[in-house]
Amino acid sequence: MNDFNPNRRKFVMSGAALATGALILPSSVWAQGSVSPDIRELSLFNAHTSESASECYFDGSGYVPSALKVFNHLCRDHRQNKSIDLDPRLYDQLVAIKHILKTDKRCVVLSGYRSEETNNMLRKRGGGQALKSFHITGQAIDFTIEGIPLKRIRQAAMSLKAGGVGFYPKSNFIHIDTGPVRYWG
Repeated sequence: MNDFNPNRRKFVMSGAALATGALILPSSVWAQGSVSPDIRELSLFNAHTSESASECYFDGSGYVPSALKVFNHLCRDHRQNKSIDLDPRLYDQLVAIKHILKTDKRCVVLSGYRSEETNNMLRKRGGGQALKSFHITGQAIDFTIEGIPLKRIRQAAMSLKAGGVGFYPKSNFIHIDTGPVRYWG
């Protein structure tokens, strides 16, 4: 007896395609030839606190919790002295951007995590912060890279198609986030 069912086959094939996509999607940045997926190191400098850190945050088999903790603290809301776990894909984006730009210069962080209190205070001052900012959920970083023109950083970030990219030339920073792909500024 033939148990062939075209609807079942379509369902199984769709599931297989989704599973394959899930395996490929997280490494799409690496597939673009932008950086090796094996070991990821990053140097950060916080412009407000003058703290710096250089860490291997991905060791080839997974993220290194102690290194992420160091980066998350460095990217904290310095006004409230509060930190949360940032989306590690932000650090992946920074590494990929630096690789595209062929630079070993450190990333200068202007804003990582931002508490609701700080976000609201900055909004009241007219800073243009979004009400539902990805900074509040630990999914955004505002940064620049020493010695690299902002337009080149923006182009590299946009080429990743890994989330939002905002261009703020008057304030001299690029915003990246892990939300939907979109561009502004």
